[in-house]
Amino acid sequence: MELPRGMKDFEDKEYANIEHIRAHFKRLVGLYGFSFMDTSPIELLSTLETKSGSSIKDEIYYFHDKGDREVALRFDLTMGLCRYVSAQRSIKLPAKISAFGGVFRYDEPQKGRYRYFHQWDIEIYGKPGIESEAEIIEFTSRLFDSLLLKDITIDINHRNLVESYINSVFNSKKPELVSDILRAVDKTAKKPKEEILAEFQNKGYETEKLDRILEFSQIKGTVSQVEEAFDTTQLESWDELKALVNSLENRGVSNIRINFGIVRGLDYYSGVVFEVFDKNSKLGALAGGGRYDTLTRAFGREDIGATGVAGGVERIILTMQEQGIIPKTIQNRVAVLYVNEEMQKVAYSIASLLRLHNIPTDIDLAGRNMKRQMDIASDATLSIIVGPQELENGNVVLKDMIHRTEQTVSLERLTEDPKSILNLEKP
Repeated sequence: MELPRGMKDFEDKEYANIEHIRAHFKRLVGLYGFSFMDTSPIELLSTLETKSGSSIKDEIYYFHDKGDREVALRFDLTMGLCRYVSAQRSIKLPAKISAFGGVFRYDEPQKGRYRYFHQWDIEIYGKPGIESEAEIIEFTSRLFDSLLLKDITIDINHRNLVESYINSVFNSKKPELVSDILRAVDKTAKKPKEEILAEFQNKGYETEKLDRILEFSQIKGTVSQVEEAFDTTQLESWDELKALVNSLENRGVSNIRINFGIVRGLDYYSGVVFEVFDKNSKLGALAGGGRYDTLTRAFGREDIGATGVAGGVERIILTMQEQGIIPKTIQNRVAVLYVNEEMQKVAYSIASLLRLHNIPTDIDLAGRNMKRQMDIASDATLSIIVGPQELENGNVVLKDMIHRTEQTVSLERLTEDPKSILNLEKP
């Protein structure tokens, strides 16, 4: 039997890696004062079409339920969070909300991205302001720091800055033109410039003007480097972008860079946008976000703005593996082994006692011989071996599976204070 294309099962070690990311995320969520929730995995199709239109159907899973309603699986966590907050008229602002869960997209499967994958997400709803963006980006930087990832760069930009430049080059303010050219800019990280020019020339856009936009999108660096490379006085929202950089530097966030090529593909972004990259990897963006006040307005809330970020969990795990960072998923795990059938009852009693003391413990349930039981012990840091000779003297053997040393310990003392005897007092 096979799974549908693009789907996968997550085995124990893979899921342990996901839980590793989740644990770091939840810890920071608490530090920064974000509440935590899980939005519904199924939305009305009309909700997901709010800003993307009917074309979103090509990218998601949707169907008619038994009530003949058009519903769809969530393609990100942002839409659900925004729908929820927009419906809460009495919600206290600013509202800081986070989520972690699985999402579905009908994209072409690729390395680091199946059609079902996991995201983490944080959002701030309330009065628009640079400090909300700064808080979101600071959190993002600290999360990657806590995962011990190196060479992480956060590229920031402003959609209004790019849109105003597009309007000036094409001498037009048509929304459909701006959307098309933004998509051209968004393709620069994935396609050669010549292919993009040819594609949009076929759509009727002047090559010379499009080329100017693509050249503009290659500008990146510090504030001073960008100002040396381009006359920023003609750019709308440049001062706002500078203010964001200043706020981030004041917060001690140093791994940021201005990048005029970052525009984010989704139409609902309306202000500051940013993406996170490992400078030495070809996996693509590890996280991305920005301001999307147009989405809250589309949900009927003219009084609040929104900004947030979401990260791809599986892609982050691949990056950790590329950098040689292996999460320690098994810590202080104990295996209880028995030499023969007569020792089995005592071994089960010991295993149950250790579990009552919150010590992760494994024991063979199939009555296998010692050699086969060692398969269980391979994932443990310690093993307790129950043998007839030692038990006759009121003892068991304690084996350190890491350093391959062993000692005899009193069964009575083990049952009275197992954590101390097993030296598990330290985290």
